[in-house]
Amino acid sequence: PPYIHAQLGDNSRYQTVYAKIEGSAAAPTAGFHFTPELFEELKKKGVEVLDVTLHVGLGTFRPVKSDDIRSHDMHSEFYQMSQETAERLNLAKEEHRRIIAVGTTSTRTLESVMQRYGKFQACSGDTKLFIYPGFQFKAIDALITNFHLPKSTLVMLVSAFSSRANVLHAYEHAVKENYRCFSFGDAMFITGEKIRD
Repeated sequence: PPYIHAQLGDNSRYQTVYAKIEGSAAAPTAGFHFTPELFEELKKKGVEVLDVTLHVGLGTFRPVKSDDIRSHDMHSEFYQMSQETAERLNLAKEEHRRIIAVGTTSTRTLESVMQRYGKFQACSGDTKLFIYPGFQFKAIDALITNFHLPKSTLVMLVSAFSSRANVLHAYEHAVKENYRCFSFGDAMFITGEKIRD
């Protein structure tokens, strides 16, 4: 990202423990919060962990400058979903279990597939899906994400999922409590429900 100016001493710091496929211009930073040990703990609690791919493009860091956000030219990114992941996600939907996306990249992949096919399906392609307030989510029930740059497509996605008021409230709290923002920052868990004081 353009806000990281220093060379990292250890390049593995800017990588998730579950990365497999080369091609992304940036790491899906919500995934930085997960370790192999945490994944094991989640699995012991019955949480099913599934993989999807979205190659983050450099356009993800480009701020929205249009007065009318619908005029913003969204960057295109490659995504991929396996047959097994699609089947497991469709079963979770049928059984009314929650689907929790780790990061905006996973969210865009899941929502792109759902928007294109009406269900989860093994596929790959490019997406220019721009998620902003008013978007109707069909794939996810909750989201784990970092605190993003103002005026970014990422903060607009988060605002679409929760609401602008909830996101502003969360950011005010983060600033007051000295949370870390952006790539190496803290995360939030959003359910789409109203935040209570």
